[in-house]
Amino acid sequence: MVESDRKALFDLLANVYAFYRVDCTAFALGVWWEAMRPFDLASVKDALNRHAVNPDNGQFCPKPADVAKLIGGGTADAALVAWSKTERALRQVGTYETVVFDDPIIHAVLSDMGGWIQFGKVTEEELPFTRNNFVSRYRGYCLRGRIDQYPAKLIGIIDGENCGQYAEQTPKLIGNPERAAQVLRGGGEGSGLRVASDLVAQALLGSAA
Repeated sequence: MVESDRKALFDLLANVYAFYRVDCTAFALGVWWEAMRPFDLASVKDALNRHAVNPDNGQFCPKPADVAKLIGGGTADAALVAWSKTERALRQVGTYETVVFDDPIIHAVLSDMGGWIQFGKVTEEELPFTRNNFVSRYRGYCLRGRIDQYPAKLIGIIDGENCGQYAEQTPKLIGNPERAAQVLRGGGEGSGLRVASDLVAQALLGSAA
């Protein structure tokens, strides 16, 4: 979801809260915005509709965690989706290219694991172990609720061997181009990004939202 979706999301939530006869506060909207940013607006609308007709909990006003679970099945599913995107980029684009994903958590995780070039050195035999490492780290960032810093782009072999002698490559954007461009602008040393509020992280663990 991008900034231009904020008003549409808030209007949608105002109608949802009115349907359940619950006050819609500025704090609640802020929590919803941070929690729903990884998803597109159409998916959020669909999840809210499915929640409303759910015979188990559809009689209660939805929480961000309810919608996140309906969309992605929680942090485990989100991590597996991110892994699939990362592995596909490795096979289709390769590590000679410098890349920017549309998900900053992927940047943080791959940076922790040694970077994009190092990721490309993983053998087929090592891949299952690398996958488990990736998924575990990704879930950790989701539940922590914050990325203290992440690289704006994941340097490929060509740029890595360039050593400033030539102009850097234009990075390959992976996934949603607009979100990837936001990741590129927001990264760098000392960057900080809220993945989700602490309340949302608690909700994903089964606590209150």
